Amino acid sequence: MADRDNRNIQGSFFGGYDNLNLKRISIIFAFVTLVLVSVQGLVAQTKLPVPAPSQALKAMSLNGATGLFSIPSGRIGWEEAADLGVDVGTAYNFNKEDPFAKLGMSLFKWAEVTAATDFQPYIKGYSHHNRYSEFLNNTDTILGLKIRFPTKRTAVALGGNVQFINHVDSRTAGQVYLAATYPGSFFGMPAETSFALGYTIHEENTSNIDFGMGFDLDLAPEIFQHFVHWVTDFSNFSYSDEPLGAEPFFRGCFNTGLRIDLSAIPVLSKFKFSVDIMGTDLFDEGARSFVMGLVFGIPVLGN
Repeated sequence: MADRDNRNIQGSFFGGYDNLNLKRISIIFAFVTLVLVSVQGLVAQTKLPVPAPSQALKAMSLNGATGLFSIPSGRIGWEEAADLGVDVGTAYNFNKEDPFAKLGMSLFKWAEVTAATDFQPYIKGYSHHNRYSEFLNNTDTILGLKIRFPTKRTAVALGGNVQFINHVDSRTAGQVYLAATYPGSFFGMPAETSFALGYTIHEENTSNIDFGMGFDLDLAPEIFQHFVHWVTDFSNFSYSDEPLGAEPFFRGCFNTGLRIDLSAIPVLSKFKFSVDIMGTDLFDEGARSFVMGLVFGIPVLGN
């Protein structure tokens, strides 16, 4: 177990802050975020007009499903824009030296299939399931499916995935979930709140229930012209059954950061083009990480 602990505490967030300063920054940032979530819950049913979702609101989570950072949303990648749309994405966890590759396809405006590979580095030690390996190839592949119900204002979807954990020391896990996303606004800024409820199936089956909640806020649209979204989620599960960086196993997983919507540029408005800049698992020393990601998508058929 000591080897695993040593692996977890490698490096500090951004590599330049000591642990005390990092804790203070994380606590302040988290407190402000949670206050805003509470405010949003009080005013989400506002009667103010809510614009149609931007493409940033339909970007990829870390496992390829349309969503926030760790959790899926009730939306489909091209649900209002194309009968067939294709998204490709990538992300990189700088603290854990962990790259991701993602691919998604939206079908008929009500379904999506996704695939993601988490190229986790070789490690020596224990996984969170207490399985020891001298040279554990921790690379995982996640295949997902999501179907959206024909609801109006609130987007509701049923989804699931199959996870091939550790390509050499292989095992299989899976998840089924129900996700919902509803629009609103607070402080005059458009926002969407998402939650997911599900169950993870793996070799150590328990009665634990998966739950996550978060928001996507169009930050100061008069100033940033719909380019900048503040995205936050908190959950007791993560993008896979054995994640690296966004690790919920002990105290949950809190992720927050910015999603830059480059499709707000008029010449790119027909495409999906977003950049993620996020901190993952900010509450927990050793696991917190800095992650950047990129998603690009095109409508192939229909509109």
